[in-house]
Amino acid sequence: MNISEILSHVDHTLLAQTATWDDIRTICDDAIKYSTASVCIPASYVKQAKEYVGDKMQVCTVIGFPNGYDTQAAKVFMASDAVANGADEVDMVINIGWVKDGRFDEVEAEIAAVKEAVGDKILKVIIETCFLTDEEKIRLCECVTNAKADFIKTSTGFGTGGATFEDIALFAKHVGPNVKMKASGGIKTLEDAEKFLELGAQRLGTSRVVKLAKELEA
Repeated sequence: MNISEILSHVDHTLLAQTATWDDIRTICDDAIKYSTASVCIPASYVKQAKEYVGDKMQVCTVIGFPNGYDTQAAKVFMASDAVANGADEVDMVINIGWVKDGRFDEVEAEIAAVKEAVGDKILKVIIETCFLTDEEKIRLCECVTNAKADFIKTSTGFGTGGATFEDIALFAKHVGPNVKMKASGGIKTLEDAEKFLELGAQRLGTSRVVKLAKELEA
């Protein structure tokens, strides 16, 4: 698999708290240059970024990020606001406390409500695998499938761990045919990126792959 093919699956990501417009504009330029799948940025920059990139690049943002404990109403509003500002894709964080309480029906209902809010835009559901047991991950595969989200995603990158090959393999066994998979967090090498794709991930959340592409050019 060549680097261009890997890049086509990358959500080129910058979610640092200190990100400025100059930083956002730079990763937008890089995303367009290297033909990534999208650029994933903070919600406060979505409108400006979409006006900047136009139809040249998909703009993705995050809601309920990174902790996931906002109310359902707040997440629905954030998702609606993001789409109104031009977001093509929305990555939401589930309520992990509800998972620990066994409140899977409420988790599923919240995902479904956010999916309704984004309409025909892509919804990715971050379950933050580093905090979960395998049983919880399997139950969440079912929730994401039943709620008709587009993707299940491993991690925010702000937890105690990122994507693992084992989690993508587990997802592949338990998500429905309507759900794709996104590996995110800690993807540092082209070999790791390729392995995640071989395991069935359709998206990679990372900034490192573009940096590697630049290094190869240099």
